[in-house]
Amino acid sequence: MRKIRIANEQGRDATVAYETVRAEALPELGLPDEIVHFRRYLVAAPITHHDHLVTAHGEDYSQALVEGDPEVDLEVVGRALGPTDDVFLDNTGEVLFAPPEIVEIVLAPDGSENARRAPEDVPANVNELLPVRWSKMTLKRAALARRFAFRRTLQLHHVDGLTYDFLYGMAKALHDADEAVYVGGGENGKEALVFQDNGCPYRGFLEGRVDGAKYQLLLHLSSLELKMPEATS
Repeated sequence: MRKIRIANEQGRDATVAYETVRAEALPELGLPDEIVHFRRYLVAAPITHHDHLVTAHGEDYSQALVEGDPEVDLEVVGRALGPTDDVFLDNTGEVLFAPPEIVEIVLAPDGSENARRAPEDVPANVNELLPVRWSKMTLKRAALARRFAFRRTLQLHHVDGLTYDFLYGMAKALHDADEAVYVGGGENGKEALVFQDNGCPYRGFLEGRVDGAKYQLLLHLSSLELKMPEATS
């Protein structure tokens, strides 16, 4: 298990373990006592693309499709695919033999472009040195589920008796209030959570569940807030 340093509402912190909560396995497709194998097959080739067909038969090539099926390359279509590699193409479809220059595009909340710049290195701020801190922002759990889309959920685990009491206390306080609390990283505890260098920044919400002496302390990670679109007349 990985380690995370987290502070409670009073500002006291401890290093605990965490792991990703796995979703339940989906039902397997197939028949009883039968193993189903999935395969990938080639469905098109470059000479069957629209641009090539226009070059070969003109803009109106409907009759050519009826007479000769040029949109199907019988020599390659239907072949089973094995391991594949990713390649970069330019705007003309030619293969690039050197990686392209990466440009970071900054978007406004409405989706419009604000700026373009060279990517900046963003260090991780979730580790055993900097504690993840509680904020004053809390949401009812029902409201949280309606306002944010979650990418991952992490479950925090105690590593000894003292951290059991520490995490259980946080889980019980949140459970009794039926709330989740926004948590932040960095020196001041106000930054988005970044789990690895140049990783995706997440908003973190801590939720607790208690059943007798058992507890669950869940850290929900979101990179998308759901907002009602503005009404148009």
